[in-house]
Amino acid sequence: MADRGGERGGFDRGFGGRGRGDRGDRGRGDRGRGRGRGRGRGDKDEEKWVPLTKLGRLVQQGKIKKLEDIFLFSMPIKEYQIVEFFLGAALKDEVMKIMPVQKQTRAGQRTRFKAFVVVGDSNGHVGLGVKCAKEVAMAIRGAITLAKTSVVPVRRGYWGNKIGKPHTVPTKATGKCGSVTVRLIPAPRGAGIVAARVPKKVLQMAGIDDCYTASRGSTKTLGNFVKATFAALQTTYDFLTPDLWQETRFEKQPLQEFTDFLAKPTIGEAPKIASAY
Repeated sequence: MADRGGERGGFDRGFGGRGRGDRGDRGRGDRGRGRGRGRGRGDKDEEKWVPLTKLGRLVQQGKIKKLEDIFLFSMPIKEYQIVEFFLGAALKDEVMKIMPVQKQTRAGQRTRFKAFVVVGDSNGHVGLGVKCAKEVAMAIRGAITLAKTSVVPVRRGYWGNKIGKPHTVPTKATGKCGSVTVRLIPAPRGAGIVAARVPKKVLQMAGIDDCYTASRGSTKTLGNFVKATFAALQTTYDFLTPDLWQETRFEKQPLQEFTDFLAKPTIGEAPKIASAY
């Protein structure tokens, strides 16, 4: 495990092509060239986003102006590029833990790596992704993608008088995963985040400045600890406070509002991708 931990240090920058380069270049004996070629090919594909869902088409064409319009109608986000389109460079990711998991087979033990990644813009949006893969780089890359598709809005509020910007959670919130229970309690301005290392990082990425926390259970199980914290942040919009008691104006869902646009055939790179298979 000590040797594997030393290899992980290089994955935080360009971990997209290392696994492919090591496998694909054994026969040629030219690892550097294969790694560079694979990385360049990936960047070219990432520049051209071809939406595969109706929601993605509306976002790319500018029909949906902000991410909150998607959350308002509880529309599932199936493409991580949608979140990147709205949040862009403000979205930061943090690898919380990489752990090996094993499965017993007839040929012996099969070891894979499980990655926990948290993404957030420190301004009311946070997501959690968990991915298991044969290689560390693949697990991290998959976890980042899943974290972006699972981004949720985090509501912030005040501890006392409503002066300045919201700085803490609006009400007490509780999240649970396994035996771990995490409770978020509003704190006065300047108190900071009084929490352990794992929930503190998640709360910082969500944009919460002051918060008290209380946890119970086996918090040394980091996976359940971070999942319970994320579940608590998800419940911040579940409680309807009086300031949200406004008249409901029913609007058309984006998929219904732009039906005529979605009915038109797509013109772009889709036929080329279909013919490549």
